[in-house]
Amino acid sequence: MVDFNLSNEQQELRNKARAFAQEYMIPYAHYYDKTGKFPRPIIKKCWDEGLMNLSIPKEYGGPGLGTIEQCITVEEMAAGCAGMTTSIYVNSLGAEPILVAGTPEQKEKYLRPLTEDLKFVSFACSEPGMGSDVAGIKTRVKREGDKYVLNGSKFWITNAPQADIFTVFASLDPDKRHKALCAFIVDATTPGVKTGRPVEKMGHRASTTSAVMFKDAKVPVENLLGTEGEGFKIAMKTFAMTRPSIAAFATGLARSAMEYARDYVSKREAFGEKLHNFEAIQFKLAEMFMKIEAARLLYLKAAWTADFVGDSTIPASAAKAFATDIAMEIASEAVQIHGGYGYIDQYPVEKLFRDAKLYQIYEGTSEVQRLILSRYVLSGYEPAMSKIPRWYNDEPPNL
Repeated sequence: MVDFNLSNEQQELRNKARAFAQEYMIPYAHYYDKTGKFPRPIIKKCWDEGLMNLSIPKEYGGPGLGTIEQCITVEEMAAGCAGMTTSIYVNSLGAEPILVAGTPEQKEKYLRPLTEDLKFVSFACSEPGMGSDVAGIKTRVKREGDKYVLNGSKFWITNAPQADIFTVFASLDPDKRHKALCAFIVDATTPGVKTGRPVEKMGHRASTTSAVMFKDAKVPVENLLGTEGEGFKIAMKTFAMTRPSIAAFATGLARSAMEYARDYVSKREAFGEKLHNFEAIQFKLAEMFMKIEAARLLYLKAAWTADFVGDSTIPASAAKAFATDIAMEIASEAVQIHGGYGYIDQYPVEKLFRDAKLYQIYEGTSEVQRLILSRYVLSGYEPAMSKIPRWYNDEPPNL
């Protein structure tokens, strides 16, 4: 029997994250969105409250929580401000390759400091010429004695200017694509490592995004994650663990869009009636609610699979594709319901609309998720019908 109830501990965590979002994120979301400043005071408060680095195991000083707890938390926080939540959550993304493939010594050295003080780890995978095509990475690495030497550049790296360490993916030979990929832990102070100027973005403006350049950056051999050639597998395992959280992000944003729309139609009048009395508006809200509920169930299934089954690639891709698409749709409908007011920055749905788009792009686009799912349906899915029966028969049954 499936139990849809959260445990007492999970409910407490959800309530804590919700209270944090309402007290510290929503009141300052507009400020950080307009200024594009990095919300360090909010992030520091989040760290103080124990709402960061949730997946770090207890033996390294963390709370040792699972993907379900991570998702519950980020839904609440993304409902407050998507950009701030991205800046907070990227530590979990950056640390995941270390959790997936790190040695006990690497985990002790690089994960424990994240729990002792506010430090940032960034995930450096995307490049100027590739985004979702991880096998197409061009950043080169070669071994020279007891060092690996990195050359190349990364782009779209969240929190890069603030990062203390990077988890970096580079290739021994780009022509060999995924077979030559390696993953490394790189200290941000390493000579030859440089971050670029933060880029101006449509949304998620409370998160800092920039390029990272490597010029003859020497990384100790002991900072290799796994073995040479395992980088692609590490990246895919990382995404399988983190994509449910992106679906939870999107669900939180969609929920806020619905709630702002619900509040607006209960106050706004047209043709002598409150907007919520019009069936067209009621149906829009009903559609929003159904899709949010479905998105939440999908991300919870993906998170449960990651925590208790193992490979969560397929449910994670399904959850991310669905939740991010409905977030964009619901944010758009919320703007439409607000009319002209939804198009100005004095109402929050304008920001939600801009923020929602990124969810369809990062950590694998919606199209990439559909590619993963279609390949599964065609080659990995086991039909319930062992043999497709003949369905059209003119003869009555002879029983």
